[in-house]
Amino acid sequence: MSEIITFSPEEKAVMVEKMKAYFARELDQEIGGFDAEFLLDFFAEEIGVYFYNRGLNDALDEMRVRIDTIADDVGYTLEKNSHS
Repeated sequence: MSEIITFSPEEKAVMVEKMKAYFARELDQEIGGFDAEFLLDFFAEEIGVYFYNRGLNDALDEMRVRIDTIADDVGYTLEKNSHS
């Protein structure tokens, strides 16, 4: 998967504002909207795939746990007592 993660204009605007606030609060640096958007595009293009893959793997792990639980419940419910 080499697609670039894309965001709606509304999502991008929220993230840009959060980045600007972070730079001001944590780094005592003022950055403009253009710089923040450029940085956001860089992160999406260069490291976004790592976040995507982590989220995907976390979701798959959770799904496996739930499927195992369902399988156990079904097996327990349908299993015939062999000691009858």
